[in-house]
Amino acid sequence: MKATEGDRIIIRGTTVERSDRHGQIIEVKGEDGAPPYRVRFDDGHETIVFPGGDFMIDRHQEAT
Repeated sequence: MKATEGDRIIIRGTTVERSDRHGQIIEVKGEDGAPPYRVRFDDGHETIVFPGGDFMIDRHQEAT
């Protein structure tokens, strides 16, 4: 998995009671876009994330 700063992420809820979490990658800590990633979630919480099977990347697109 590779990502860049500015990419949006979605972590899918694993049960009915847990909703999806959305955020933005603010720092790529691995080499060449590899994890771990520092993520700022939409609720303002920041943490280091090691992606699992429930992790999706929405690639950042530059405005032209």
